[in-house]
Amino acid sequence: MGNIVAIVGRPNVGKSTFFNRLIGQRQAIIDDTSGVTRDRQYGSCDWNGKTFTVVDTGGFVPDSKDIFEVAIRDQVRIAIEEASVIVFVTDVTTGITDLDEEVVQLLRRTDKPVFLAVNKVDNNQRQFEANEFWSLGIEETYFISSMTGSGTGELLDAVVEYIEVEEEDTSDLPKFAILGQPNVGKSSFLNALVGEERNIVTDIAGTTRDSIHTRYNKFGKDFLLIDTAGIRKKAKVHENLEFYSVMRAIKALEESDVCILMIDAKDGVESQDLSIFSLAQKRNKGVVLIVNKWDLIEKETNTARDFETEVLNRFKPFDDMPVLFVSVLEKKRIYKAIEVALQVYENRNRKIKTSVLNNTILPIIERSPPSAHRGSYVKIKYITQLPTYFPAFAFFCNNPKHLSEAYKNFLENQIREHFNFTGVPIGIFFRKK
Repeated sequence: MGNIVAIVGRPNVGKSTFFNRLIGQRQAIIDDTSGVTRDRQYGSCDWNGKTFTVVDTGGFVPDSKDIFEVAIRDQVRIAIEEASVIVFVTDVTTGITDLDEEVVQLLRRTDKPVFLAVNKVDNNQRQFEANEFWSLGIEETYFISSMTGSGTGELLDAVVEYIEVEEEDTSDLPKFAILGQPNVGKSSFLNALVGEERNIVTDIAGTTRDSIHTRYNKFGKDFLLIDTAGIRKKAKVHENLEFYSVMRAIKALEESDVCILMIDAKDGVESQDLSIFSLAQKRNKGVVLIVNKWDLIEKETNTARDFETEVLNRFKPFDDMPVLFVSVLEKKRIYKAIEVALQVYENRNRKIKTSVLNNTILPIIERSPPSAHRGSYVKIKYITQLPTYFPAFAFFCNNPKHLSEAYKNFLENQIREHFNFTGVPIGIFFRKK
């Protein structure tokens, strides 16, 4: 299971501020749904050498109090089911509300680790008032201030005790996650691949109920497909459909080597697609972009080329990834998509010899050296690929702190130009020689 920490609680208790502090930036995905306004947020956090995904269940502006309470309960139920750790945020300034107590009743029924974060405790008076929250009976209770950061370190120290260290290689088989909005064709894509001969499908034991692992062993290819389909079949989804989709997608993403991100040719790239892509990039996963339902598009001479250019512009600055136009219904180019995903998997595991790397890149650096900083020249003397589970390169130089972000991008582009890392994020690090 992926390491997911879900933040739950009422609006205006400081969940978003706490979330932004964890990920170190502001990140929000906004979807407008009839009757409910939400602010869905999710990102990556590193603490004490462990990396995990943080999901903020968002706020609701309801038409009535009843809708609001139902929405909060549904979000808590989803978090209980899908997350590895749950952080329940309350507000010391309002005290314990009836809804807080109802949420606690739900949390008591789970065996997942639950942490109570009493927020806005930023002075001695509020520290005294916060003692009433011990009556909720949650052993792991922490008094924090999301605004100032007070107490958040102690809370995170406790949370990461339940976070597993990500294994670099948990299986010899490549793992491909099929991601995308509901109804873009994920299930049909999987069925089209494996539906012809069911004897080639092997169910992997120990997987979750809705994140389905299917082994594909056909035409000399052997890999695992992680499908996030079946979301609409879930009981009582209703307005929380997107939240289910996000949680399933994140779990599948964290287990995968390569993400097959599928979009609808008629809808194009939407905000949630960009957010899932951003998370895949931060977690250093390979990415293949599949444009499905291409058979429904009226085509002219350069339709595919223009569409690809427009789509890749949405993902800039990372636009070095394969884009395939498929029709799952007509089974056009679906096997080509798998061949490309396997190629991206190879790219992610590619190792470049140090001698080849230096003989190729150092002459380019000599012709286009980094700019001087206050009369001090930066000399890059040596390059090596780091022993990580994704492509990462260390450039040893005399003044690493004087190298600009623009020059870092230049070096990444040169590596991509001379070596095949299409579809894979690259790490560039500068070290003192």
